[in-house]
Amino acid sequence: MDYVVEMLGIRKEFTGIVANDDITLQLKKGEIHALLGENGAGKSTLMSILFGMYQPDRGVIKVKGAETKIANPNVANKLGIGMVHQHFKLVSNFTVTENIMLGNELRKGVVLDLKGAAKRIEELSKRYRLNVDPYAKIEDISVGMQQRVEILKMLYRDAEVLILDEPTAVLTPQEIQELIGIMQHLIQEGKSIIIITHKLKEIKAAAHRCTVIRRGKTIGTVDVATTSEQKMAEMMVGRQITFKVDKAPSKPGEVVLKLDKLTVNKAKNVPGLKSFSLEVRAGEIVGIAGVEGNGQSDLVEAITGLRKVESGSIEFKGSDIVELSIRKRIESGIGHIPEDRQKRGLVLDYTLEENMVLEIYNREPFSRSGILNKSKIRSYAEGILSSFDVRSGQGSTSVTRSLSGGNQQKAIIGREIELNPKLLIAVQPTRGLDVGSIEYIHKRLIEHRDKGNAVLLVSLELDEVLNVSDRVAILNNGELVDTVITAETTENEMGLMMAGVKRGDQV
Repeated sequence: MDYVVEMLGIRKEFTGIVANDDITLQLKKGEIHALLGENGAGKSTLMSILFGMYQPDRGVIKVKGAETKIANPNVANKLGIGMVHQHFKLVSNFTVTENIMLGNELRKGVVLDLKGAAKRIEELSKRYRLNVDPYAKIEDISVGMQQRVEILKMLYRDAEVLILDEPTAVLTPQEIQELIGIMQHLIQEGKSIIIITHKLKEIKAAAHRCTVIRRGKTIGTVDVATTSEQKMAEMMVGRQITFKVDKAPSKPGEVVLKLDKLTVNKAKNVPGLKSFSLEVRAGEIVGIAGVEGNGQSDLVEAITGLRKVESGSIEFKGSDIVELSIRKRIESGIGHIPEDRQKRGLVLDYTLEENMVLEIYNREPFSRSGILNKSKIRSYAEGILSSFDVRSGQGSTSVTRSLSGGNQQKAIIGREIELNPKLLIAVQPTRGLDVGSIEYIHKRLIEHRDKGNAVLLVSLELDEVLNVSDRVAILNNGELVDTVITAETTENEMGLMMAGVKRGDQV
């Protein structure tokens, strides 16, 4: 059998944690091979070994049948292996061409040949149907486009094997479809792809074979066409998973959050949210649905105090909070699971225990007259980490940066729910989480509702909004299209509303 890459019996240990425990993965030429596993199962570690960022403690790597040592990413590039990381490695004020050339500069004598590079990038972009403008600045293009730039960067370096780490975590449903098309086109051109993911629907849509790893061990490699999503989910988490959320009908109480004709600008006098009105009651989960960039972040930032309100009012528990500081809003009972866990949710170079008390370190029992009580902070943090199954090498003293993305996410959710806020704003709460964790987080959101609290759920995952929310408000271009009761709508209807077609106008 012809394998382009074989990883045989790979073991990798970090302080206190075995990330890869005798893992075997074999990639055939011209296939899309999914690597499936829970958060912290060792997927990214395994791929970082293949890309030369880590050295295995044991095991063999073969490229095109020849055993090889991949000492660093430059060696990987020379062997034709490229990787797109979960958090992109792009310089935001450089152009597409400048980013792609970085570290691999085309020169005419001593001068950089930007024109020549741009021309080559344009040709590659056409050939692989990526539609990227070589002269655009990174900060001006969408996340989906930035990902294509990362893919181009590999093709520019003549990569034969492409590793994509969680490539759909940041994409809209339309962009996901486009990415699957791009991947299929790449393999027709003779490339081979490994895709790290825990979205079963996408594995079904794109991959030929799937290798499942659990807690650092290989569980098996299956043929995707003949294996059900349910079966793959069970291999991944080691138990049966229910994809449906169990919940009693909501019993809405008093209005907790009342938005009246709220207008918020996203940039220089460009409204991101236009005259938006909504009520969220105690004991209910209200979902906000829409394609990314239609006013969701403007709405959330206005309520949490991160952005100035142009006009309209925000009432929380009966009083207007537009003038309140962020800290005052938190203290009055607003919790926030932010969309970007690394920029907004955590201080990556702090330990987990420090991150767990970011909002409350100045209260007793965590501090008294300005002096922190370390042991109280530690036991509080450890409680959250164990109840939300946050996995890390050194428990609450681990530096947050060292955790996998999914475990960082669970830590934030634990921190916010632990404060028992009267209003919990959850933005993309399960982004980057595996099915087992998603099931758990959904349960906790519903528990929070059943305690008589209000939850505002903002998500790009339509099935999540439909599954978890009691009512849904649909945003299009900063305006409210409609509010519907989830039990009385369908995914199709919601999709049309997200595109701006009101319920009454649907054929």
